[in-house]
Amino acid sequence: INVTTTMLGSGTNTKSSTVAAGLAIGCVTGALIAHVQHKRKLNQRTREVESNDNVDDDMTFNPKFQIPKELLVEECPYREELKLAIKLALQAGKNIYPHVDNKGTTSESTTASLGISSKSNDADFATTIDIANEKLVMEGIATHFPSHKVIGEEETGTGQPPVLTADPTWIVDPIDGTANFANGLPLTCVSLGFCVGKKPVLGVVYAPLTCELFLAVKGFGSYRNTCKILSTSSNEEEALKTLSNAIVCFEFGSSRGEQNVKKLVSGMERILQHGCRCTRSLGSGVLDMCYVATGKLDVVYCGMANEGWKPWDYCAGSLVVEEAGGFVRSLQGGYVEEDGFDIYESSMICGVSKALVEESRGVILGLSK
Repeated sequence: INVTTTMLGSGTNTKSSTVAAGLAIGCVTGALIAHVQHKRKLNQRTREVESNDNVDDDMTFNPKFQIPKELLVEECPYREELKLAIKLALQAGKNIYPHVDNKGTTSESTTASLGISSKSNDADFATTIDIANEKLVMEGIATHFPSHKVIGEEETGTGQPPVLTADPTWIVDPIDGTANFANGLPLTCVSLGFCVGKKPVLGVVYAPLTCELFLAVKGFGSYRNTCKILSTSSNEEEALKTLSNAIVCFEFGSSRGEQNVKKLVSGMERILQHGCRCTRSLGSGVLDMCYVATGKLDVVYCGMANEGWKPWDYCAGSLVVEEAGGFVRSLQGGYVEEDGFDIYESSMICGVSKALVEESRGVILGLSK
């Protein structure tokens, strides 16, 4: 800005020009500072959603993805499995991010085709990213833990999941919330669960678009982005919550047909007739459970009409809920406290407290009003 040539003349004009020049310089300086700050925020956001091949570098770079020190103590028996699961989840999340971020913009044409293929019907499908992510995870596990078994959603297809044995077994959902992902909605995630003795002992859930990493280890609590999730049982407000003031989440899934639709709607109809704060359907069962763990949702249920989820939907998320003090049980079946929730169940209901789960279950099934 050339201001010196305008300052010739009277003292008054010089003074006015000086003030004007100062204001102009101040405006330009402010604009430059704002621009730099904006670029920094964009760069930080980019760094948060991108992951490197080396998980240690990525966790150092982004503090949200560091492993809590409580999960690295010698007493925690699954430290190495946890490190690998985080690394693989971050890598798979990197594959998810571009399509969702670019959906509906001029940048969408730069992302690869999803190659959608239907399974049981048009509402039940997989994409090439589902398949690539599952391959990435399975190869990573085979390299580091060759004796471990792996059960994956895409490898299983529409058939029955393989029988869960007592052997160390990983249960993988390469993209939970595939419909959200395909349509560019941000609530989608990678879910990796690890079982020993037929029970989940480790869960890692990564939602790249919301930049959330949920971790759970049996007996060591649940965490979101390095912070321990507060136990719902120690929160008086959550412990005393009733259905009338609860946020209830449901997922209708891919179940179709007149009778199934009537069953699906009947449960929600009874909830609304009873009264609740509000209802939600987020499109990702795994994230539904993680949000119950953090108290953002109060109740989640599925399985009214053969639309119940599969082991890869339950495995990691149910452990996140239980380790946060929430309660998980079968919606349609029985419950034995000593056995806990069976991740091969065809229905499920979980909530911030046992009392709320039982009250909600009674209303949903028409056992109480």
